[in-house]
Amino acid sequence: MDECIFCRIVKKEVLAQIIFEDDLVLAFVPLQQVAKGHTLVIPKQHFENIFDVDDIVLRELISVSKKLSNKLFYDNTATGVNILNASGKDAQQSVNHLHFHIVPRHPNDGLDMWIKQSL
Repeated sequence: MDECIFCRIVKKEVLAQIIFEDDLVLAFVPLQQVAKGHTLVIPKQHFENIFDVDDIVLRELISVSKKLSNKLFYDNTATGVNILNASGKDAQQSVNHLHFHIVPRHPNDGLDMWIKQSL
């Protein structure tokens, strides 16, 4: 997976603002933040998406995402948080390495993370 940008970040071949790291998970600030505090949480081992990730790694990803969500929520005086994942081409997955976006939210922040549909 030499061509995977996230694998290169894990190997420290590409600079990133890393905010958390343990044996299984790495979290960093994306180059293009949609909001202050926007963070990506990835497994250090390459898994393409939610369908092929190991359950132990997935549990750690979710646990770290929760801890970071709490920290980002309070550090950014947010009133909410989105945790987003896209798995697969038709879900608009942008990088073929499993990742979760944590996006702190504020009143009237102008972000619309959901498609409006009539039911």
